[in-house]
Amino acid sequence: MIGVLSGSAEMYQTLVQLLLIVGVVRLTDGAIQRPDYDDTPHPEFLNPTWMSVIPDSSPLSEVTMPGTHNTMALFGGALAECQSWSLASQLHAGVRFLDIRVRHVKGNLTIHHGVSYQRADFGHVLQGVVDFLDKYPSETVLMRVKEEFSQTYNIYGAAVSYIHRYARWDMLWHSRLMPTMGQARGKLIVLQDFPGPDLGMRYSSLDIADDWKVPTLLHVPEKWQSVHKHLELAPVGNKAQMFLTFTSGTGLFAYPNAVAQRINAQMYNYLTGKTGKGQRFGVIAMDFPATPVIQMIIDFN
Repeated sequence: MIGVLSGSAEMYQTLVQLLLIVGVVRLTDGAIQRPDYDDTPHPEFLNPTWMSVIPDSSPLSEVTMPGTHNTMALFGGALAECQSWSLASQLHAGVRFLDIRVRHVKGNLTIHHGVSYQRADFGHVLQGVVDFLDKYPSETVLMRVKEEFSQTYNIYGAAVSYIHRYARWDMLWHSRLMPTMGQARGKLIVLQDFPGPDLGMRYSSLDIADDWKVPTLLHVPEKWQSVHKHLELAPVGNKAQMFLTFTSGTGLFAYPNAVAQRINAQMYNYLTGKTGKGQRFGVIAMDFPATPVIQMIIDFN
């Protein structure tokens, strides 16, 4: 079915719209697995070494890569959950940008999405990335780190402590400068979204579209326009600057899964029309991505 749908973007979009209405895309356990959206527990297929074929000389800013929004948000109900795959599964499926939200309490960094504790701490995330990069040194992982559900504005010391305990200092990319693919291999690149001395690159140095507020499902078209505009800018934008487009959105009357089911379908259709054109889209961070759309993003390299 995937092969047929990917061959006809118009047919795919029409069918998805019909299935969203009547609800027949669901698997027997209530989960959905489509080429663009997947809230099942495991990816359809894996691609852990896709960066190995990218030339060492390529600036990382020119690499198109899949990412996840609120990477660790697997718990807390429909309003809090943004992913259904574990961190290890996401990395093995090809995800290379992680969006990590930490709550800071007396030097401890627990993982939160708003009030929802995600049954992990920053050490679990670091250890998962280290394990992956040790096994696949051809790859790199970008990690946005941001304080969530606390307002200390002072997580630098705690973050350094966790890095020393659960990772290796020399595994980090310690520069604000954009690395080449060769320089980035085997490295964790922290996209620092908090005050303090440099741990890596500054998150604010990226060209970012993150219009996450989607009050109701009636506002999904506005969200898609924001995504579409930024995806159109990325191929013609500054090649020395990394572009980051969040396709995710949420609101009191528009849960992350409902928004993702609609936006992911439109993005899949859009990218299908760009296939074979060799364009750079930068990082595309998604809620509930499926492996076919992850692979489609990878194939732009």
